Amino acid sequence: MLQGKSILLGVSGGIAVYKAAELVRLFVKAGASVHVVMTANAQQFVTPLTFQALSNNPVGCDLFRMESESQISHIQKARLADLVVLAPTTANLMAKMAAGIADDYLTTILLATTAPVLVCPAMNVKMWEHPATQKNLRTLSELGYNIQPPASGFLACQEEGAGRLADLGDILESALRLLTPPTLAGRSVLVSAGPTREHFDPVRFLSNPSSGKMGYALARIAARRSAKVVLVSGPCSLEPPAQVERICVTSALEMREAIFEISAHQDAIIMTAAVSDYRPAQRSEHKVKKSGKEESLLLEPNPDILASLGERKPSGQVLVGFAAETENIVENAAEKLDRKNLDLIVANDVTRQGAGFGAETNAVKIIGRNAETSDLPLMTKDEVASQIWDRVEKLLWSRTQ
Repeated sequence: MLQGKSILLGVSGGIAVYKAAELVRLFVKAGASVHVVMTANAQQFVTPLTFQALSNNPVGCDLFRMESESQISHIQKARLADLVVLAPTTANLMAKMAAGIADDYLTTILLATTAPVLVCPAMNVKMWEHPATQKNLRTLSELGYNIQPPASGFLACQEEGAGRLADLGDILESALRLLTPPTLAGRSVLVSAGPTREHFDPVRFLSNPSSGKMGYALARIAARRSAKVVLVSGPCSLEPPAQVERICVTSALEMREAIFEISAHQDAIIMTAAVSDYRPAQRSEHKVKKSGKEESLLLEPNPDILASLGERKPSGQVLVGFAAETENIVENAAEKLDRKNLDLIVANDVTRQGAGFGAETNAVKIIGRNAETSDLPLMTKDEVASQIWDRVEKLLWSRTQ
């Protein structure tokens, strides 16, 4: 995800320094070249050797070290960085940045770099809430710094509240967004995901094995590309992607209501949700007791949300559907594309190993209205999502020319 990118990680002196070591590992695993610069206070918590071993690069500590400053290394690091991440960022470092002070290796780089800077504060809750810190925070935002808000919880100082270093996965996602071209900036998109549940009593329901992973990947990639994303999700165990508004629903009727309320204002809609085709005609208010006899359940059809979106699609909107098939993949998907007035349909064989419900990977065929078909091999769902958004972007661009 970060292949070929250079990240400069600035580490200042707080108890959360140990988490920065794990952040280096995450960046390296994602393919980035990581260069760490530590303040003197940060070295009281973790030694530079730790970061050197994890990053496989020398660690910047001393602004006046002769062998490095013969090359003016702080300027070189400032120029080479594609992104600067400050984690943890102490109240002291924030104050220096807000005032434009450059009195050590790290703050000198911060004045010299033209790369985007992600500030990840971590401190005691009272320090975080102090008016001076909040004023500095506003100043940093006005200066163009990107802020990753701290998390709330139990702090090392035995107090509770805001001030914990943000979750490392959230920091990684923010870094990815800052390094991704904003090709969907100014666009509003809607993604549906997960299964629906159709209850016939308070504890039993009809559903399917959809995990929601494909839809959540599509929402995540769209957010990285700077779209305004709404994710309408059926019941699943996934955390919502960063910078995504999630609307949680249970049944097909609830999903239809949530989607129809905002569908007309979307530039693109991608429907990955596995919506139940039928629902029980009656729902018992109480748990149905086992009788030991055969029972019959009368079902009635659910509304076809995707077909309704195709009928009411406004001019310029791109509508994408999914088709989970077990046979005649292309033929069945192409028929569905025409019948529901879609612009693209993404079809996959759910019986294929690694491409069915719940898998981390997928292998799909993307079919357009001109019958052009792209056959994508087995890849991660994030990679599939990127391929789908590439095609949606082309359609959006063509309709605005």
